[in-house]
Amino acid sequence: MKKKVIQDLTLLYTSNYPKKFNSTSNKKYSVTIGIGGNIGNTKKLFDKLILCLKKDSRFTLLMTSPLLRNPPFGFLEQNDFLNGIIRLKTNLCPNSFLKAMQRYENKFGRKRSFQDAPRTLDIDIIFFDNLKINTKDLIIPHKNWASRESVIIPLIEMKRINK
Repeated sequence: MKKKVIQDLTLLYTSNYPKKFNSTSNKKYSVTIGIGGNIGNTKKLFDKLILCLKKDSRFTLLMTSPLLRNPPFGFLEQNDFLNGIIRLKTNLCPNSFLKAMQRYENKFGRKRSFQDAPRTLDIDIIFFDNLKINTKDLIIPHKNWASRESVIIPLIEMKRINK
């Protein structure tokens, strides 16, 4: 199902986006990640990511947002992006979690050629519990998350669905 939000922004509803998985978990940290991509069959890749995260005992999936189709920013000569939000729990510390997400990006073919380049999978840590981190390798909450429609709209939809 599709729902036009505003010009150039469309919400997509699939079997895994949005979805509630678990309501409880014994894991220590609640983490919100943003996912995005615009190379290949992005919806299929996002479904494979969900399968991988479900099988990975380090994580407990809580819920996902609908996907948002939106135009690129920065480098504009590329396809529209699909973006979504995944909320999960983990016992990993923030730096170990970052490394795990980078391994998933690599597994799904992520190449880092230049800023805002097309990509198969981008995983951003939006929130990690209520922690604030600002190091060379990791900034939490994610820099500029509050000004990005690709984060805000899926978060709002996730909140609405979770009522």
